[in-house]
Parts: sequence; structure tokens; C-alpha cells
Amino acid sequence: MCFRHELKYLMGYPQYLELKSRLQAVMEPDGHAGKDGRYLIRSIYFDNYQDKALREKLNGISIREKFRIRYYNDDLSYITLEKKMKDNSLCKKLDAQITKEECGLLLDGQLWWMRHHLAPLVRELYAKMHYQLLRPRVLVSYVREPYIYKAGNVRVTFDSHIRTTLYHRTFLEDTVTDIHALDFPQDMILEVKFDAFLPEVIQNIIQTDSLRQQAFSKYQACRRFG
Repeated sequence: MCFRHELKYLMGYPQYLELKSRLQAVMEPDGHAGKDGRYLIRSIYFDNYQDKALREKLNGISIREKFRIRYYNDDLSYITLEKKMKDNSLCKKLDAQITKEECGLLLDGQLWWMRHHLAPLVRELYAKMHYQLLRPRVLVSYVREPYIYKAGNVRVTFDSHIRTTLYHRTFLEDTVTDIHALDFPQDMILEVKFDAFLPEVIQNIIQTDSLRQQAFSKYQACRRFG
């Protein structure tokens, strides 16, 4: 997979209503979403005891990477290990499916099965959990409302209800105890991802006087409490 452009915007609920109405006129809902056009995402992010990933983001390092485990709608029958790579405003994601049992072993610190795994990404995380001392640090949860536009392979998402667990060692719990990660719980994140170009019709919709592009990391926001 090649690098893609990624733009982010922090917005309030009134801006969301306006943009959603305009985008729905030209974009299609993502087929993976539920009947209400949304789905729940939970991501377990990895970092080391020196908070390498967090500090690289805070210090504005342009080229960086993060590992995470991701699942949807609390369905543990499909879990992916992902590595997200950033180069300024360009992003790239690699992923590999792992089983619930493998995920449980990984979160429990039992890494023996990873060493000779068929997926190169699993073997890479195994190595970095040894020499970078990466460990699961926080569970990030949010609701995503996605739209697609085929020209330019554009994907626009509204992410809301961004919540974080305080630091703990237990994940994949039956009941998740978390709190709002943003100062204003109704705030949302607009993400725009595309390949070589962003079609003019989409540009015109998101380029409003009240909307400003900015760097935003859900992981950073959710680590503010520990």
C-alpha cells in the first residue's frame, strides 16, 4: 500500500451537521457501517516506558510509527494488528489479522507464538517488543461515521465520542470503563484521506471559514490522563 494524504480538522457539533449535509450530496456511506451509518472502533495502542510514540508526536517528529490492536463493535471474532506510519501529512497503514486467542496471549505478555508467525507485521512487533520494550498502554474508543468518493479514492470520516481508559494492564474486558478524552465531549474529528489528489468538489465543501486544518492525534489526546 502506498502513502496517502491525511488531513484532520477539529470541529463542533454544528459544523458537523453542516458538513454532513453537504458531503452526503456527493459522497456515499461506507458499506461497512451499520444501519445508522456508524460503527464503534476500539484501538489498543503500544508504547514503551519512555513514551517514545507519544514524545515523537509532541515533539513534532515528521517521520514516525505506532502499533495498535483494533477491533470493531466489540466483535472479537475479527481483530487486526496495525502499524500506522506517518511522514508529515502522508500516512500508510499495514495490518495483519490475529485471533482472539493470539491477542489474549499478546496482551498477557506471552510472546512466544509471535516469533515465527506467518505475518511479517506480527514478527516485527515481536522484535520491537523486545528491543524497544513496546507494551500495550491505553485503549482508545470512538464512533466513526465514514463516507467514500471513488474519484481520488477519497474517504471522509467523522469521529465522535472519543474516550480513553486510564492506564491499566487489563484489556478486552467485558465492560469498558473509560472517560471523555476531549475538553468538550461534543467535539468531533473530521479526517480526509485521499491518494494523489483531492477532487475539487470535496475541497470546496471542507474549505470553510470556520474549519481549520490541524494536527490531531487520538492517541495523544487519550494519553493526557496517564
